[in-house]
Amino acid sequence: MTTTIPPQASSTDPRAESGAPVGRLPEPNPKARPRLYVLDGLRLVAALAVLSWHWMGVQRWPAIWHGRSGHLMPLGQSVGAYGWLGVELFFLISGFVICMTCWGRSVGDFVTSRVTRLFPAYWVGVLLTSAVLYLVPNRWGNDPTRPSITRVLTNLSMAHAPMGVSDIDAVYWTLWIELRFYIIFGVVVAFGLTYRRVLAFCGIWGFLSLISASVNFPVLDAVVQAQYAWYFIAGIALFLMYRFGQNLLLWGIVGFCWLMAQNRISILMHTNEGGAGYHLSWKVTAAVVTLSFALVALAAVGAFNWMNWRWLTVAGALTYPLYLIHQEIGFEIITRLSRHLPPYPTVAVTLAVMLTVAYVLHRLVERPLAPLLKRGLASSFAAVRRNGALSDVR
Repeated sequence: MTTTIPPQASSTDPRAESGAPVGRLPEPNPKARPRLYVLDGLRLVAALAVLSWHWMGVQRWPAIWHGRSGHLMPLGQSVGAYGWLGVELFFLISGFVICMTCWGRSVGDFVTSRVTRLFPAYWVGVLLTSAVLYLVPNRWGNDPTRPSITRVLTNLSMAHAPMGVSDIDAVYWTLWIELRFYIIFGVVVAFGLTYRRVLAFCGIWGFLSLISASVNFPVLDAVVQAQYAWYFIAGIALFLMYRFGQNLLLWGIVGFCWLMAQNRISILMHTNEGGAGYHLSWKVTAAVVTLSFALVALAAVGAFNWMNWRWLTVAGALTYPLYLIHQEIGFEIITRLSRHLPPYPTVAVTLAVMLTVAYVLHRLVERPLAPLLKRGLASSFAAVRRNGALSDVR
């Protein structure tokens, strides 16, 4: 759907004051949109895809299965070899959800929502995984030594990567990418989210990503993350469609992001072929990336509004704790069960155990700790506003 700007439109137009482009474009206060249960389901699908990659797709750790997974379960390995693409789906959904959760909120609200969402389960996940690594030293895994106290404590900050400290669990690498996205998007939140500002943010971030890909400027690349920026930007544009309606500009942004994403596929494939143990198919990889874009786009335009099953909310709640604990702890379960069970039952039992632990983390850690953190942070930001007002007066 294209838009036109009537000649008489001016800065006095209430739509201009709202930050939305004038003309036949979004209203300043659109009606509340229905909850997108499908995004909860897609998040779980993404987590299960990553899990399949680590548990079945990767063949460079044969000691887990006491043999190569490709020989023990050829079909599972063939499917799991592309499971790492679940991360790209995560980033698409993240761009969408961050806009959805912080629209109309202050910076304090934004920070509070991210801290309460990310840290409680993460802290426990780090401690649980550290305990496993400490109690099972000299094992087959990524780090055969016991983790030092400094390494564990630095990991608890979630900012260990820029300090040169290795992940307690290898899956944590995506969290530093997410944090950088939150920080740069937080700049827009500080000015107040409007349709125009978010569009400008997408354009500026995309332009800087293009520059970063063509120059040797590590600081710029560390900020804009050109490898993954296109998924976040596309997710943001799709949220604008969901909230304000479709138009050619937004579809153009999504389409451009898809073009840039497919351009980077070869790099992603090269990164993961070492784990799979053979050359991956560009066509299959591109098809999965395209499907990810298509599914989130269909959700944005309301194609899945009929999917309002309540259990999807629970599935979405389990996704994050499952992601945090599935690799190192899951490997320890698999390497023991696989001595007594065939491969696929081993995967099924391990998944059941991991989902149970994830549910316990959600109920006993996330649900009670999140409100406590929220109240504490709300009080802190209230003090910042109060003391700031007092200092201005003085």
